[in-house]
Amino acid sequence: MCGINGQFAYHYAASPVDRTVVERVRDSMSLRGPDGFGYWQNADASMALGHRRLSIIDLDPRAAQPMATSDAAQVIAFNGEIYNYLEIKQELIQLGVIFRTQSDTEVLLLGYCQFGLAGILQRLRGMYAFALYDQRSNELHLARDPYGIKPLYVADDGWRVHFASSVKALKQAPGVDLTLDPAAQVGFYLWASVPEPFTWFRGIRALPAGHYQTISAAGVAEPKRFYALEDHYQTSSSNPVLSEAAAQTQVASALKDSVRAHLIADVPVGAFLSAGVDSGALVALMREQTLGEIRTCTLRFAEFVGTHNDESPLAEEIAKRYQTRHETITISQAEFASHLPKLLSAMDQPSIDGLNSYLVSAAAARAGLKVALSGVGGDELFAGYGNFNDVPKLYRLRYLARLPLMSTAFRQVARGIAAATGLNPKAPAVFEMGRDWLGCYQIKRGLFMPWELKFLLPPEVVRDGLARLQTQAMPAAALSLDAASQVSVLESTRYLRNQLLRDTDWASMAHSLEVRTPMVDVELHRQLAPMLAQFQNGAGKRWIAGSPNQALPEHIWQRAKTGFATPVAAWLKTDPQFDGWRKYRFLAAKRQHWSRRFAVAIAEAYSEC
Repeated sequence: MCGINGQFAYHYAASPVDRTVVERVRDSMSLRGPDGFGYWQNADASMALGHRRLSIIDLDPRAAQPMATSDAAQVIAFNGEIYNYLEIKQELIQLGVIFRTQSDTEVLLLGYCQFGLAGILQRLRGMYAFALYDQRSNELHLARDPYGIKPLYVADDGWRVHFASSVKALKQAPGVDLTLDPAAQVGFYLWASVPEPFTWFRGIRALPAGHYQTISAAGVAEPKRFYALEDHYQTSSSNPVLSEAAAQTQVASALKDSVRAHLIADVPVGAFLSAGVDSGALVALMREQTLGEIRTCTLRFAEFVGTHNDESPLAEEIAKRYQTRHETITISQAEFASHLPKLLSAMDQPSIDGLNSYLVSAAAARAGLKVALSGVGGDELFAGYGNFNDVPKLYRLRYLARLPLMSTAFRQVARGIAAATGLNPKAPAVFEMGRDWLGCYQIKRGLFMPWELKFLLPPEVVRDGLARLQTQAMPAAALSLDAASQVSVLESTRYLRNQLLRDTDWASMAHSLEVRTPMVDVELHRQLAPMLAQFQNGAGKRWIAGSPNQALPEHIWQRAKTGFATPVAAWLKTDPQFDGWRKYRFLAAKRQHWSRRFAVAIAEAYSEC
């Protein structure tokens, strides 16, 4: 895991790159790569690459980056891990390619030289973002993995492109437009995270997941998609129906393969462990792969000790069952308060999530881990959320939103009734937004409703932001899928990508910790997405639990899903840093969840950092 950045003065009249700027952007990401750093630029100083290294695979200095081919014709800065790099390397060796290192970076670089950009991208299994400059064609290629596990941000001023692994790092580059982006502001209040490709700043864009982008003397080309998750689901009429035994075998085989791939490293790999099925099964599958020590850690809160929300006793039971070296870290309100300024500084974009990821990453780093597996992504693929039932139910009511009597006046009255009676402010959304899958999903997953934005943002910001967000429609290829697959596409390309994975990245990198996600894996997705309709109503979780040779105990997988609870609501009520919501009178209304108040406070605190 690393931090990458660079600058390409692609316009013929642009001034040469400024090494001081490139190094300043690079070193603002020092926590992403504390083990080393590098710099490269071409002869005419039109192109420069920076790199911060967290050494995981091939610890030898020869694997340092930026890395160039032997003739220096191509050079790369790479962030992430390629889990099938040994297979690709063997294919290249058979073609006569000679390697100088044992790194996955060199496989990626020489794979590009042999197969071209499209050819190597189709072979990759992993989490990655990279910048590859080809001196022969004077082209810069940027690429990002299909799920968007690793970030990559781009700023183009019409003369040169700056890019980096972090939004905040690009704030160090001169000429980047740092005015607030209405689409990002509106998107944050609607979804509790900033939807890509937007960022908090107008001048910075995220390279979309599963896309590559080429910059040359001709200019900055539009990103091109090379992978789409929705292409691997099945339509309602073609879903395979497997027997219980066959489904269990298929799930177990796919999960074991993914865990095996995610354990490739030249340093010890540990795991985050909760009382949940996903993390417990991953630890059990890790135990099958190694006889050596496995380090696991669990986070608990002092206020929850001895209550239903305390996951540590069950986590300790799982750790004992699979013989891990386990550590339970207890967080108090005082310790949370001590973390808060650093957490806000590390937060790369506003999010109401990430607190748990930040604290458990801090605990893992304190326990001596450099790499940890996480169960994030299991609910999106194995239908673990209540939304897999709730969103289709709303969709069946879509005709209510299409009836002529559901006029604007009627909807406004419904909103007024909800506000006056203390009903859930989302209740009128059934009549307003429930026409299609995306609208129904937003009702369930959204934070604020569009008509509430006027209480939070100026009218011109709301108008501009909503107009630009209209481009984020449901993928056309997903519209013919069955109900479960529709929800999975939405959960994976919205909530998972824009919130869970992004928060996992910045929160773990703040502690120089690499987090790997075996449940978020293209090969696992290809094998299991066609089965998704069979995973509903707990079947998927049961098969996850039964995948290890020594299965999870029944009382673990039959336990009702609780999520990762935190006492943050109570803590924030007494923390003066988060009193911003008191400025917004409507937030004092009944049924206003603490997360709404937290969102207002986060947006203000982030803007001040």
